Amino acid sequence: MQELKARYTIVIVTHVIVTHNMQQATRVSDRTAFFTVLTDSKSDTRTGVLVEYGPTRQIFEDPRDPRTQAYVTGRVG
Repeated sequence: MQELKARYTIVIVTHVIVTHNMQQATRVSDRTAFFTVLTDSKSDTRTGVLVEYGPTRQIFEDPRDPRTQAYVTGRVG
């Protein structure tokens, strides 16, 4: 992945890949985006909403949004 990372943008979406090893995600990414989902009960549609985006280290070590903090510390999700 490090070789690919030098030539390509790699998007890691934590709800699609196995995320029981968050350390791996932090090792291979430079920037991280955390999304939440809004659900419209009338139409049963789901919309991804960006909560926070920034350098991976900042997102995992000092998240600005309480929802991000709850997720990366394991309190939610």
